[in-house]
Amino acid sequence: MFFIGSTGGAFSSLLSALLLTGVILLGVLLTFGATKLLSHTLLKGVPSSFTLELPPYRKPQFGRVIVRSMLDRTLFVLGRAAAVAAPAGLILWIMANVTVADASLLQHCAGFLDPLGRLMGLDGVILIAFILGFPANEIVIPIIIMAYMATGSITELESLPLLRELLINNGWTWVTALCTMLFSLMHWPCSTTLLTIKKETGSMKWTLLAALLPTAAGMLICMGVAGITRLFA
Repeated sequence: MFFIGSTGGAFSSLLSALLLTGVILLGVLLTFGATKLLSHTLLKGVPSSFTLELPPYRKPQFGRVIVRSMLDRTLFVLGRAAAVAAPAGLILWIMANVTVADASLLQHCAGFLDPLGRLMGLDGVILIAFILGFPANEIVIPIIIMAYMATGSITELESLPLLRELLINNGWTWVTALCTMLFSLMHWPCSTTLLTIKKETGSMKWTLLAALLPTAAGMLICMGVAGITRLFA
């Protein structure tokens, strides 16, 4: 919407694909950078290895595969997601509908975070949306829309031009869009991912590191981008 446009078409689709590819490549480069950093700091001198054990080949049993996939994968993941999503949904509803001094709790929290958000090239609404989107990153944009429109529930707009108009009316520029994209790429993982990390590592230390490292990188990069653009504004 801010770099390519929202009219659609083959050319816009191609540019969108190229932009998305660039964001993905940036994420890969940052992953290698984080790996290099950890190998020289926290993991310095720790040998690394990867062992892959292949079980004996057996003829697949279709019914068993379906049942085990449902029990071990789908239901397990959905159960962990629901355990976090239900309380988070209640918190979101309370913050959007409980008002204090003619403003919702969501607006008060957004105002409190606004100075930090401006420093990062964002605003308080965007930051609180990322925080409340912890259960699932997909609800970050709907929360932003809900906060800007001051509605009591998550709302979706019918078209990209309407969304672009709403964002521009609330102070978005191409810098805001760029910093939002960068922070979307580099911030804490969603709740289900962190629960999986905790289960696989058995360590709260590595789970916290998995949340703090990308968040710190995202904040620093957003601050750098916002600061550089202010110098040339």
